[in-house]
Amino acid sequence: MSPAILTIVISSLATGTIITMTSHHWLMAWIGLEMNTLAIIPIISIMHNPRSTEAATKYFLTQAAASAMILFSSMINAWQTGTWDITNLTSEPSHILLTMALAMKLGLAPMHFWLPEVLQGSTLTTALIITTWQKLAPMSLVYFTMNSLSTTILILLGLSSSIIGGWGGLNQTQTRKIMAFSSIAHLGWMIMISSIMPNIMILNLMIYLFMTTAMFCSLISSKSKTIQDTTTAWTLSPTLTTTMMILLLSLGGLPPLTGFMPKWLILEELVSQNLLPAAIIMAMSALLSLFFYLRISYTTTLTLSPNTTQTKFKWRFKPKHPTSLMMTFSTISIFLLPLTPLILM
Repeated sequence: MSPAILTIVISSLATGTIITMTSHHWLMAWIGLEMNTLAIIPIISIMHNPRSTEAATKYFLTQAAASAMILFSSMINAWQTGTWDITNLTSEPSHILLTMALAMKLGLAPMHFWLPEVLQGSTLTTALIITTWQKLAPMSLVYFTMNSLSTTILILLGLSSSIIGGWGGLNQTQTRKIMAFSSIAHLGWMIMISSIMPNIMILNLMIYLFMTTAMFCSLISSKSKTIQDTTTAWTLSPTLTTTMMILLLSLGGLPPLTGFMPKWLILEELVSQNLLPAAIIMAMSALLSLFFYLRISYTTTLTLSPNTTQTKFKWRFKPKHPTSLMMTFSTISIFLLPLTPLILM
């Protein structure tokens, strides 16, 4: 892709998200989402092979259907109430339609089937954009309409996403599919708390973005597309393998790492709201996710695959990708837990 076209596509992607996040009118929000979807399609199909074309088609169909549902729900609401204001969503059918549409946009279970397939068909860099930047616009709509959406449906979506996100990743060997199921599980935690404590949802989203970006940067620099590839990552950089292991444990939500903070706050809030069964299910589903994170961290750091003498000298070469972004986000993803009281103030 030529630099001029890439610049236009990336700026359209950014503009679409910003339009959605700053709009008060349903039509403007919808236009932002459409810009976002149309801008990411060329990025997904950049490789010109059948798999990436299939991934782009799947992404387009699901996102277009979700956008149409959002437009339909806002039209029903405007027809019944006479207003297009995002915060003024009072019609019952509109709530249900909007919840389903946003769940499809975010890839929440049971509307999650497109996400692993699309990530598997795209490059690691594109997968990073889909799992981080592309979540911002739908999450901002969730934040705007939170008071109107049904708490029960959101809790059920959160529970199903965290369980399926953990369960689906157990049998995977491709790192992109594992990261897709990891994304589904994390979004489940966010949606779970969204109608109860919006501030924790925003905090969870920020930490999720930091951790996922750091993890994808590690996978990109080590060129790890499968779990088998991670076994030779130590030849590239021993420091990178250690960082990857700690990042995976942080994604799993183990103390004393950053990833523990949102899980701890969400479980605490659920217990204080007397949602004890939901809290127990969420905690158990976190163990499912932890299993496949531990599996990758084991292959990355604790196994030494059979190798030739030449592979040992790979770390002497200069890295092809800039590592400053990876190290910044890795540091945030590992050491932020002691700052919890300061963040909550």
